[in-house]
Amino acid sequence: MAATGLGFHPAAFFSAHPREAGTITKQLPFRHCSHHRIRVARRTCLLRAKSSNGRPQIGASFSNSNGIVPAEVLDGRATGDGPPEQGGSTVSITVVGASGDLAKKKIFPALFALFYEDCLPKHFTVFGYARSKMSDEELRNMISMTLTCRIDKRENCGDKMEQFLQRCFYQSGQYNSEDGFAELDRKLKEKEAGKLPNRLFYLSIPPNIFVDVVRSASRTASSSSGWTRFIVEKPFGRDSESSGELTRSLKMYLAEEQIFRIDHYLGKELVENLSVLRFSNLVFEPLWSRNYIRNVQLIFSEDFGTEGRGGYFDNYGIIRDIMQNHLLQILALFAMETPVSLDAEDIRNEKVKVLRSMRQLKLEDVVVGQYKGHTRGGKSFPGYADDPTVPKGSVTPTFAAAALFIDNARWDGVPFLMKAGKALHTRRAEIRVQFRRVPGNLYRRRSAAGAAGLDVDAATNELVLRVQPDEAIYLKINNKVPGLGMRLDRSDLNLLYSERYRREIPDAYERLLLDAIEGERRLFIRSDELDAAWAIFTPVLRELEEKRVAPELYPYGSRGPVGAHYLAANYNVRWGDITSDDDGSF
Repeated sequence: MAATGLGFHPAAFFSAHPREAGTITKQLPFRHCSHHRIRVARRTCLLRAKSSNGRPQIGASFSNSNGIVPAEVLDGRATGDGPPEQGGSTVSITVVGASGDLAKKKIFPALFALFYEDCLPKHFTVFGYARSKMSDEELRNMISMTLTCRIDKRENCGDKMEQFLQRCFYQSGQYNSEDGFAELDRKLKEKEAGKLPNRLFYLSIPPNIFVDVVRSASRTASSSSGWTRFIVEKPFGRDSESSGELTRSLKMYLAEEQIFRIDHYLGKELVENLSVLRFSNLVFEPLWSRNYIRNVQLIFSEDFGTEGRGGYFDNYGIIRDIMQNHLLQILALFAMETPVSLDAEDIRNEKVKVLRSMRQLKLEDVVVGQYKGHTRGGKSFPGYADDPTVPKGSVTPTFAAAALFIDNARWDGVPFLMKAGKALHTRRAEIRVQFRRVPGNLYRRRSAAGAAGLDVDAATNELVLRVQPDEAIYLKINNKVPGLGMRLDRSDLNLLYSERYRREIPDAYERLLLDAIEGERRLFIRSDELDAAWAIFTPVLRELEEKRVAPELYPYGSRGPVGAHYLAANYNVRWGDITSDDDGSF
């Protein structure tokens, strides 16, 4: 067996031991970017064998005798095809749909932020691909308009920006054109010359052309010897049937391991902190069940409407746009059992178990609404139906509230209430955990007599994780007001991120792009997760559309339909974001 810097030659090992060609995970050292935070606790570095079409088939992790994965492995310079290439490796990132808003506002800025913080590999190239005719310089000018030195405003920001832009190039072509992607492949090879090529495609395009792009790119622009991965943006279909068809179509050209279904909410700091809060703090894990938790609320609101995008939004509605993906993924992370490890598959296995344990949503457990025009402070705000891009008579909901249940031993009988809407009174996304009442509360008599100053039965403990804006974790507790009397008050124990952590919180796209480059799938959605999620919502979506259920109208800038409060009251619950003691600030 040929010796390598790793102590063994992986390709020779697997040729002699074909049954060992699985994915073997080793403990990796913590990795730091300039954010001065730990990026990853575990990474699986894969040895990729190649088939005739260049798709990865098998993989294994490896480390040296100290359990440390060498730099050439983390940087992709070691493969199962032989010794590391002389020039090391390179990563080519192609943003398909480069002229669109998502690419300009989120993807290119996220890539620059990663470069600025030295989180990208040493050798990388960024390509934009779209139908628009554009030169390399025109692409750079377009990108430069959205790049900022928001992170810490170091003096070298201008230099770093110029260095990043010089690595950005453009290729024009049709999305279903193999010739266009073949020309992209030619240009990529010029930049990759002498290095092991790894390629990441970000599909920032409408879902109806996902398959065309994957077909053309996989056939003509896949890496011949390194890895090739595709990031796919939501929506992943409109229901179980269309989602399944999309998955089958993608898998005609890609392996499941090559498909990274992105839900950017899973990359948000508070969502990633959810499992840390629960599994690394003894005070919370024993309480995380039906024995102590009365209900869980997942709340999403925007203070603006569709703003001219009503034609696109009308095809999906708020349930598909927010609840079936963002909020349901957070719910699965919140409710899952302790995974065997932090490996991606172990975590995703537990999420799937939660989703499969959930009841199908019924129409009586759903309230839908649609915002109408409203005048406030002398300013008029148009209603959803006033948007000229929205079809006349549309009953597409811009607001929805739902009660969901998990039929397992931990959560039996606990209502998980979701609420999402546009054109509401505030912008927020949060998880609210309301705990049960204290049995035999000593202060109930004083409260009933008016001496305590607080209804102790109503003022139960509540844990709030504010995902956005102003990230925070706070716990509502009952407390004695200082003084000679016995008067109770409700107070907050809070962790406000902006005060505790002075550095900038990375954007969710930064985290997810870096994970995709590193092959970390923990925050991406597996196909069976997607199937289980659609199984919950598809029946009620079909019923809403077949019966053309009229949404309850609510004024632009209000708290939403009154029906949402009746829905919560059915389960003896009050929405936590509307109580008088919680205005969303400290």
